[in-house]
Amino acid sequence: MPQHPELTPVLPESPAAQPVQDAAYPAENSIRHRHGPHRIPHWLERAELFVRVLLRMYIGLAVCIAPWWPMLWERNPLFTHFPTIAAFAAHGAVRGIISGLGLLNLWIAFQDAIRHRDG
Repeated sequence: MPQHPELTPVLPESPAAQPVQDAAYPAENSIRHRHGPHRIPHWLERAELFVRVLLRMYIGLAVCIAPWWPMLWERNPLFTHFPTIAAFAAHGAVRGIISGLGLLNLWIAFQDAIRHRDG
């Protein structure tokens, strides 16, 4: 059997890569120009802000309290499996830094709520 390289056929360009002609789709172009950009409803923006602030407050409180709660911190399965991480996490400074991150998250949530209160 002779060894010849396989010839791969040259495929034509994808029709999606070609620009669309304006004359081919006049109805679609007129609809796009007539309506303009879409605007998000005000109630949806407010609902998103409420959920975002609520989620940040919940996460901030959880991260702030978790290092000082023995059930979550000292009996953590990750810490029991890796004793070096448990020794590091037992330091008060590490607990304080993590609680500080929780307080920072709470601060960001309150600032977000106050800043967007008036719209």
